[in-house]
Amino acid sequence: MLAGCAGQPDGGPQDDKASAAPRWQPRPGTSWQWQLSGRLDTSVPAAVYDIDGFDHTKATVAALHRQGRKVICYVSTGAWEDFRPDAGKFPKSVLGRGNGWQGERWLDIRRTDVLKPLMAARLDMCRAKGFDAVEPDNMDGYRNRTGFPLTAADQLRYNRLVARLAHERGLAVGLKNDLDQIPQLVGDFDFAVNEQCAQYGECARLKPFTAAGKAVFHVEYELPTSRFCARSRELRLSSLQKKYELGAWRRPC
Repeated sequence: MLAGCAGQPDGGPQDDKASAAPRWQPRPGTSWQWQLSGRLDTSVPAAVYDIDGFDHTKATVAALHRQGRKVICYVSTGAWEDFRPDAGKFPKSVLGRGNGWQGERWLDIRRTDVLKPLMAARLDMCRAKGFDAVEPDNMDGYRNRTGFPLTAADQLRYNRLVARLAHERGLAVGLKNDLDQIPQLVGDFDFAVNEQCAQYGECARLKPFTAAGKAVFHVEYELPTSRFCARSRELRLSSLQKKYELGAWRRPC
């Protein structure tokens, strides 16, 4: 915009056998709704809802579950947001450049000593509210001007840490964008969330997820469905046309 392995190091591989219970695993083609602003519309005919983890209550998640929906908890793990209730817990030393969205700044993801407990607390919130999964946002800082000399290795280590924290809590976790690292990370994540791969001719790069039987939840903002849905169906993507504000409006393939 523009997501348990006890004893493993922060960047270590996943060991799915360590999970206490099977995680939800969304399959390719699963229908979804992504709404991060406005009054939540729970009448959208979608199997999965991706909604803001801070803005919604345990009761809202439970109501969606009663309707047979799975629910994804949107939280930012790679950027600081000045409007969140935990904003004051982030030391200034880990705050970098703005990421293009008002009130948001990139985080120094090398500082896992600081960020790990903060992100663990956010994922505890997702679990406590009953979410099935988490969408961690801003997971590709190393490809942006963050104010920090982040490397691809830094990003892999941090993304795997976030995935492990989610899995330790029984939550499925999605890889947000970060196309370049899909080959290394597809085994660590349970699904992918992508913005604008059709606009930039990049959707084929998400094939490792669908080949592994994992959903790819995809949106386009500037292209009409006539420009991407045929290709999305070929690739088995779960594709929507949305507006940038990510309100209730959607146009599915």
